[in-house]
Formats: sequence, C-alpha cells, structure tokens
Amino acid sequence: MNRPHHGTIFLEDACVTALQAFPGHQYLLRLEAPQCAARATPGTFVHLQCAADIPMRRPLSIMNADPATGTIELLFKVVGIGLRALAHTTPGARLSVLGPIGRGFEPDPARPRAVLIGGGVGMPPLRFLATRLATGGAWRPIAFFGSEVPFPFRPARAATALHGIDHRIDASDPLLESLGVPSRLASLATFDGCYRGYVTALAAEWLAALHAAERNDVAIYACGPAAMLQAAAAVARDFGLPAAVCLEEHMACGVGGCAGCVVPVATPDGPAMKRVCVDGPVFDARAVYPEIFAGA
Repeated sequence: MNRPHHGTIFLEDACVTALQAFPGHQYLLRLEAPQCAARATPGTFVHLQCAADIPMRRPLSIMNADPATGTIELLFKVVGIGLRALAHTTPGARLSVLGPIGRGFEPDPARPRAVLIGGGVGMPPLRFLATRLATGGAWRPIAFFGSEVPFPFRPARAATALHGIDHRIDASDPLLESLGVPSRLASLATFDGCYRGYVTALAAEWLAALHAAERNDVAIYACGPAAMLQAAAAVARDFGLPAAVCLEEHMACGVGGCAGCVVPVATPDGPAMKRVCVDGPVFDARAVYPEIFAGA
C-alpha cells in the first residue's frame, strides 16, 4: 500500500517552554518537540492535544521551528474549550504533539520576489516562510499582514519606504524588520500606522507600482480566512501572477484518515476531492479557485 506520509509525521510528548499572551485572546506557545522541529517547513502544522482531559486534538500552523534548540512556536487564538484550556497551560507541562503534517509552501526560485499575504491566524506560516527565505540567498520576500484585532506583536516602524505605498503607512512586523524583510500591516480598525482597508488591497497597491518586467519575478503566497484567500487569488489573476494558498479547514484526525477536511480541487483529470491535512494545506490557487481564474 502506498503510504507517502509514512515516516514523516512524528508523535512526541512535547514540553511547554513558554506561553505568552497577546491582546485579542491570542497566545504564542513554544514547545520542545525536536523531531517536529527538525522536519517542519513553512505551511506545515501540528495536531496538538490541548489538555489531558480533552482527547480531540487541534490543528495549529507552525510559526517557527528551530532544529538547533528542538523547539517549535505556535500562535493560536482562543476559540472553543480546547484552545481555552491550552491558554491556561504552564511551562513544564507535557502536551502530545503530532507533526509536522501536510504539504507546505514550495517557493519558485525563478520568482525570487515572494509576496506574502497573511490574515489573522494565517500569519504564522508566512512569518515562518519569511524567516526561511530571509536566510536563503537570492530571495526577496515582502510581507503584508492584516488583522481586525491587535496584532500578536508590538508593531515596529518601518526603516525604509515602499514604492507605491503612502509613507504614513509605516507599521511593520518587528521580527521581519529585524531580518531585513520589508512588511506592512493593514486593518479596518484604527491601529496607528496601518493601512485602513483589506490586506489584499494593500498588496495590490504595491504590485500596481511595479513595472511589468519587475512582476515577472513575483509569486504570491497567502494564508488566512477563505474570503481573504479568494481576494488574494483575484489579485494574482489581475496581475497575471502564480499564487499558492494555505487553506484553513476544520479537521478531526489531521492525518488523512477521516476525510473530514476535503475540498474540491481542479486537476488535469478533472475535479477531485483533496484532503487539506495531507494533500495540502498548501495548494495552487488556480486549482482551488478555478472560477476566479476562468478566462484569465
């Protein structure tokens, strides 16, 4: 029997090393999970048992993985009893972690200017991707993040201006700023220095300021709510760009057995139902949203 994920997903008794709270019921969790940390790639996730008395696991995107220290970082927003219990965990606690799971982002070296578009809890895999690309040679990532609650970090002031973006829009991600990766933040709320509007509109303004030849180096990578991903796909269509989207779906088993997270995807052989957990969560935007690209 074909078992493509055999030997790539690990079950670990992970130790909580830190839990940091942010406004908006958001939390950054750091776990010592060396097998997962050694193999995680941007876009993959873990299936985490939130508490000993809650058997149903929760899928959480990996925001960072450090093979040297054997740690992974997860950002989550409290929704339901499982994540509420996880928000009360303490350093030293042990949590069962299954991961890394899924097919992550596969950046195209022929398009080194990676445009990362993240919304809400869709930011973590893109922060992970930005971190990897920032240390990966010729890549030129740029990130646009949006949130309607306070960001899970203290926004920094951008060190450099971005062509096509109003200079007053200067709120940026401090982690990416420290790595030399330009970023800008968007929100419909009145957060200081943020673009007032949707994050996809902010990305579109920047793309529109590029020359056509410059856009030949661009590819879009997005993660966030379904409506945001559809808008990101429309931006890719409008500018004639390839795009990869990381889907968010409810999951039960997380390893492809229950088929509870299937989505329709266009394939060369016609429409097919694909499991977000193991066939994704990253897919080609054209395959997930063929109707958006129809006639493009």
